[in-house]
Amino acid sequence: MTSSKCQFGLLSLGALVLLASPAFVLCPQAKAQFNGPPTTTVDLNRPATLTTDRGILFPPSHDQILQSGDILTVHVFGQADYAPVVRVSNDGNVQLPLIGVVAVGGLSLSQAEQLIASRLESAGIYISPQVTIQETEGPNSVVTVIGEAHGSIPVSGTRRLFDVLSAAGGLPPTASHTITIHRPGVAQPIAVDLGSDPAHSDLANIPLFPGDTVVVARIGVVYLLGEFRTPGSIPLTPFTPLTLTQAASLAGGLNFAGNLSDLHLIRTIGDRRTVVKLDIDKIFRGKAPDPILQPNDILYLPSSVLKVAIQQGGIGAVLGAASLAFTAIAITR
Repeated sequence: MTSSKCQFGLLSLGALVLLASPAFVLCPQAKAQFNGPPTTTVDLNRPATLTTDRGILFPPSHDQILQSGDILTVHVFGQADYAPVVRVSNDGNVQLPLIGVVAVGGLSLSQAEQLIASRLESAGIYISPQVTIQETEGPNSVVTVIGEAHGSIPVSGTRRLFDVLSAAGGLPPTASHTITIHRPGVAQPIAVDLGSDPAHSDLANIPLFPGDTVVVARIGVVYLLGEFRTPGSIPLTPFTPLTLTQAASLAGGLNFAGNLSDLHLIRTIGDRRTVVKLDIDKIFRGKAPDPILQPNDILYLPSSVLKVAIQQGGIGAVLGAASLAFTAIAITR
């Protein structure tokens, strides 16, 4: 019985010494590996087809499109007594004195002016009237910013893209630098890359007009949790893939307490969440594939219980426990 206890004690002592050895700490056991690049696709970070037509980006003139809700003041040159203020109804019509209902919804300002002048002349009210329309309020008096940045920015005439984005609060880290602009009267959305070179910023700082809608898309991010030196999120770019090693480097590296053989890569595919365990030490040493990360991936590096104990009490505490265990074994003999 005593011999059995002694053998068990020696085995326990050996296990403690092995656990305390640096070789055990630095050489963790391998787990299942994630092989190669992602096998699924996501809707984030897709490169957009940029607009290159300078006639669209920098139009020499812009004729505003009238919409329901716009409040208009109609003037006839030389006729101070004719200056009605009307609102475009939901069906696109306005009710004007002397000529009744006029359908202006969807027309440009110049087209509406010509139509009203034609109606006044055909009704025999004026001869060759010169009509001007001024919008005083309505959806077309602002530029709307939606997405990662948002706001309704008042615009009179024209305003530059950078000014509008600044007035909307600027771009957060999760915002894409490819901006999409929906403009009434333009068939296709306008896509502009803000870029990162200040020397070429004028190419992206295009004019905006009342009624434009600026869409700021969300760029994908990778989340880092646990024993990274700087946990948080890392924005991705649509043109440069990000690997696990690069993400760890951007996070400042790993803490000593991290369990290197038990890194969790958490990825959502459709409505299903998958978890893959990786040996990050092998990846660092080039003995395992360095996975390419996808938007919304989560990297979680848990703590090692042994490393935390060593970090808090030092290696002497572990060896002291082993010494006490050996003393207890000797006493039982």
